[in-house]
Amino acid sequence: MPQISANALTIEYDTFGSSTDRPLLLVMGLGSQMTRWNPDFCGMLADAGHYVVRFDNRDVGLSTHLNEAGLPDMAAVTAALLQGQEVDVPYTLEDMADDTAALIEGLALDAVHVCGASLGGMVAQTLAIRHPRKVRSLTSIMSSTGNRELPPATPEAMAALLTPAAPDRAGTGERAISISKVIGSPGYPADPEEVRARAMADYDRAFDPAGVARQMAAASVQADRRAELSGLSIPALVIHGKDDPLVPVTGGIDTHEAIPDSELCLIDGMGHDLPRQLWPEIVQQITLVTEKAG
Repeated sequence: MPQISANALTIEYDTFGSSTDRPLLLVMGLGSQMTRWNPDFCGMLADAGHYVVRFDNRDVGLSTHLNEAGLPDMAAVTAALLQGQEVDVPYTLEDMADDTAALIEGLALDAVHVCGASLGGMVAQTLAIRHPRKVRSLTSIMSSTGNRELPPATPEAMAALLTPAAPDRAGTGERAISISKVIGSPGYPADPEEVRARAMADYDRAFDPAGVARQMAAASVQADRRAELSGLSIPALVIHGKDDPLVPVTGGIDTHEAIPDSELCLIDGMGHDLPRQLWPEIVQQITLVTEKAG
């Protein structure tokens, strides 16, 4: 797959569809490689009139890993935040949004429609705030605003997220199945063998638990975005599962309420994943907002 220099990093990316169609940039979530945007899903978006770009964020996949930054102490980060103290982390979501802006420039796309999932939704929101001329429309999926007054993840979902990385390939597959059973969509249960195969493919492509921790630290320290989101003047869509235990549906509702004139799509039975059965509806919703923006 091709690479590009962006914001002093090397960013791995991939494209689907015709470069003359509406450019749609997909931003994946915490510790997730761009391959988590399933090629079939990307193909459906391309068939709907999009030039789809997916990429590896910093610290995952085949993009630059900031190994010299070390492993953040998440317990210390959390304790400092609870005490209202300043926290020093390797980088922020603003830095990740700037990576994305530099990728857009490097690909000579001028301005794009951007769609982010989970932490990727936070990055997408931050991109729209910091680089408004580069964003034609915004789709935020299973994400939130940084509002610390919202209900947190369920204890079970948080425990699953914080489960230590497995030491080997087989353990990585088993860990992924366990997490999927907790945070996945109860209305659309994932096939454990598909989950295992995807996790093992990710392991083979790139495995860096420290990079995931650095991304988690970045998400932990970002301030509430509601005031800045209220200043957006682009078509926006918020998609959220009603049964998401990791980022409760209130996060999606809060995002919708913060962004003027945004559309809200709440889906029964959807948890914190993108079940294949829901792809047609999600693609249709994204296409409506990108067509509206032009």
